[in-house]
Amino acid sequence: MYAIIADGGRQYKVEEGQELAIDFRDVSAGEKLKFEKVLAISNGEGDLQLGAPALDGAIVTAEVLGPEKGEKLVVQKLRRRKNSRRKTGHRSMYTRVKIDKISG
Repeated sequence: MYAIIADGGRQYKVEEGQELAIDFRDVSAGEKLKFEKVLAISNGEGDLQLGAPALDGAIVTAEVLGPEKGEKLVVQKLRRRKNSRRKTGHRSMYTRVKIDKISG
């Protein structure tokens, strides 16, 4: 059984027991999150329910495992013939969740 959810402008295909990194939310580990914007649910036997745009009454619940940092992105700026160089880095914060239940 899997579901397709929308969160933070992205769509994720999730299954029960799957770990997922979503956009950072200031919640502590052990709390429960509910994803109410469920776009589709399939039970794995060819039965697919599609929403227009979302399914009514479908909820995906997840347990928060904690925050984590993404991989480092290197940003280099160079202006030619001006002896001007700048190198900086950036790491985005994510929240790691584990999908508990798909209902709908």
